[in-house]
Amino acid sequence: MNSTVHVVTSETELPLELQILQSLRKIIRAIDVHSRKLKTQYKITGPQLSCLGIIQGNGSSTVTKIAKQAFLSTSTVVGILDRLEQEGYILRVRDKEDRRKWNVVLTQRATAFLEVVPTSPHEGLLLALRKLKREEQTRIAESTLRIVELLGADPINSTPNLVAKT
Repeated sequence: MNSTVHVVTSETELPLELQILQSLRKIIRAIDVHSRKLKTQYKITGPQLSCLGIIQGNGSSTVTKIAKQAFLSTSTVVGILDRLEQEGYILRVRDKEDRRKWNVVLTQRATAFLEVVPTSPHEGLLLALRKLKREEQTRIAESTLRIVELLGADPINSTPNLVAKT
């Protein structure tokens, strides 16, 4: 049996295309609210937190690897890492095997910080999606990929580091 979700505002039902736009706006708003909370309460941005999470997940990482996993340019990540280093969250350590390479590692301050900072909306979504049946996950994946296509957004070929904490 196919169930359809209808969004009703006031007493008039919106056309499907407006329901979709409204849902996308709610998603964008939730991410924006989370980002503002991070900035005001924790003095960190979403991309900075994302980079810390990637470094934590990898144990240590290079700028290129972080950029790829965060879907950011290398130059953007360099700026983020500069600020994280200034705040004492990371250290850049020369690679012992290849002296041309620098590895990025978390400091104790960052490790302690990651224990108290709220999880991102992505992590909660990942956990909720994992609870859905495979067929429903497939429908959602197909629909969101189609929206990306309709928006003309550039396809991203690598897998992000959006792994929920367990």
